[in-house]
Amino acid sequence: MTAARAPHFVRSLERGLAVIRAFDADHPELTLSEVARACDLTRAAARRFLLTLADLGYVHAGGRTFRLTPRVLELGYSYLAGFSLAQIAEPHLEQLVERTRESSSLCVLDGDEIVYVARVPARRIMTAAITVGTRFPAHVTSVGRVILAHLPQEQRESAISRADLRPLTPRTIVSAGLLRAELDRVRDQGYAVVDQELEEGLRSVAAPVRDRDGEVVAAVNIPVHASRNTVASVRRDLLPHLLDTVAGIEADLRMAKGATGAAGAAGVTGRGRAAAPDTGTHRSSSSPRPPAPRP
Repeated sequence: MTAARAPHFVRSLERGLAVIRAFDADHPELTLSEVARACDLTRAAARRFLLTLADLGYVHAGGRTFRLTPRVLELGYSYLAGFSLAQIAEPHLEQLVERTRESSSLCVLDGDEIVYVARVPARRIMTAAITVGTRFPAHVTSVGRVILAHLPQEQRESAISRADLRPLTPRTIVSAGLLRAELDRVRDQGYAVVDQELEEGLRSVAAPVRDRDGEVVAAVNIPVHASRNTVASVRRDLLPHLLDTVAGIEADLRMAKGATGAAGAAGVTGRGRAAAPDTGTHRSSSSPRPPAPRP
C-alpha cells in the first residue's frame, strides 16, 4: 500500500524522477516497456515522461531505446558545487591515496544509504565501479556504520529497525542485536572495519569526519581487496594514515568556518575560502577521537 503523502506532494515530479533513476550502470539504455515496468507506470505515462525529458535535453531517444544524456549531471552538480566539505577533503584524499596506494572516498548519510560525494581512485584496476553519486545501504558499509554509530540514540535505533538485514554475503550481519552491538563497538573505538559483508573479497576501514562543533557530518574510507590485506594489516598499516587524513580535513574545516565567520563579522563580502558545509545530511553527536593505533 502506498504511504499517505502530504498535501503539497507532486506525484508527477516523483514519477519523472523515477524515470531518470531507472537508468543505471547495468541499464544504460531502456525500451519504453522496460521503463514502464521499472517505474510501475503505464506505457502511455512512461512515454509522456520520456518525451518530456527528451524535450528538456535529459534523455536521448534512439529508435526503440532511450538513454540519459550528459545534461543529467546538472541535477547533481548544484549540490556538489555548494558542498565545500568535498572540496576541502579532496586534496587530503589525494595525499592518502598517494601514501597508501589504495582508493579513498568521502561519504555522507542520506536516509538509510550512504552517498559518495568525493572519490580518489588508486592507480590500479578495481572490480567495483564506484563513482561520485554511488549509493549503498549504510548498515553494511564501513562509512555507513561510522556515521550510524554516532547518531543520537533514537535516530540510531530507528535506522536499525529500518535496515534490510538480508545477507549480501555469508559474512553479512543479519541480526538487529548484532548490528546494534557492532555500532556500539564502532562508536567506542572511533572507526569501523567491515570484512566482506557488502561484497565477497572487499574489506574496508572508515573513520568519521567531525565539523567545528564536533558533530559527525561524513566519513572517509579505504577499501581494499581481501586477497592483499588482512583485517590486522588494515588496522596496522592503513588506519593510522586514515586517522591522520581525517584530522587534516577537520583542521581545514575549522579554518574555513573560522575564516568565513571572521569575514562576516567584519562585514566582508565576496568569494573567499569555502565555508564549512551545511549539507542537510545527518549530523550526529560527538565523541572523542581515539589515538591512532601503533603497529
